[in-house]
Amino acid sequence: MLHTPPDFTPLIDPPASTSRHADAPLTFIYHRGKLLLRGTEPGATPELALPADPARLLDLPPDRLHAVGLWRGRYCQAAWVDDDALPGDGYAWHGLRTLFGIADDGFIGLAGRASQIAEWARTHRYCGVCATPMARATGERAYKCGACGYTAYPQICPAMMVLIRKGEQVLLALHTNSPVRRYTALAGFLEAGESIEEAVHREVYEEVGLRVHNLRYFDSQSWPFPNSLMIAFTADYLDGDIRVDPAEIEDARWFGPDDAWPDTPPGVSIASALLAAHRPGKDGR
Repeated sequence: MLHTPPDFTPLIDPPASTSRHADAPLTFIYHRGKLLLRGTEPGATPELALPADPARLLDLPPDRLHAVGLWRGRYCQAAWVDDDALPGDGYAWHGLRTLFGIADDGFIGLAGRASQIAEWARTHRYCGVCATPMARATGERAYKCGACGYTAYPQICPAMMVLIRKGEQVLLALHTNSPVRRYTALAGFLEAGESIEEAVHREVYEEVGLRVHNLRYFDSQSWPFPNSLMIAFTADYLDGDIRVDPAEIEDARWFGPDDAWPDTPPGVSIASALLAAHRPGKDGR
C-alpha cells in the first residue's frame, strides 16, 4: 500500500542548515499534479531522476520551495511551476499513476505527499475571503492573510471505501467516472457534517440501492489524486436489490468463489489490499 517511508521525518520548515547533508536536496517539482523527472540509465533509483539544482534550472523563486521532510538523511522539498515547459532534453512530466510498478511504494508515497503540498501552495497564493496575497504562517503548515486574518491549511478530502460481503460473495462495481476501467469496492467522498460511517451507509444506498450493517474498519491511506484520504471498511449485506445510479456506477455485481475474478486495482492502492484480504475462497472464506 501507498505510505510515506518509515525512515521519513516530516518537516514544516527547512532544517537550520543543509550543509551537514552530503547530498543536495531532493526537489519534487510539479505542474498540475505531474512530476518533473529526467531520463536515467536502466536500474537507476527514482530519486536520482529528480532534477538537480532546480532553482537554477527553472529559475524558481524561494517562495515556491516548501519543506517536505528528511528521507534517508536527505532534505526533501516540493515546488510548483506555472507551465509545462521542459527545462531541456531528457526531461519529462510524469503522472504519479504512471510510476506504479516502476518506482517503489515509499518513493511514490513521498512524491504524493510533496504533490499535495505543492498543489496547496499553488492554489492558496491569495486569500479566499478578501483576495489579499497570502503569507506563510510561522510554525505550522498554513498560509495566513495579513488583511483579514484568514488561515488556510492544506486541504484533505476524506473518502470512504467499503467492500460489502454477502455470505461467500463480495460486491464489486465499475465506477462510471473512474480513470481506469476496473471493478473495485464502492467509494465516495464525505459530505459536510457526516461521520465516516454515515457516509458509508449513504453512498452504498445511493450508488447501488443496498443497505448494510456490521461495519468494520480495515485501513486508511493517503491518495494524492489530488488530495484524498481513503478510509476503508468491510460491511455485511443487510437488504435490498442492486439498483445502480448510472451517474456513479456503470455496473455492480456479486462475485463468489466460483466466479472469475476481474482485473482489480494496482497493488499500491488500498483497494487492492482490501480486495486481496477478502477475496472469496481465500483461506477458506
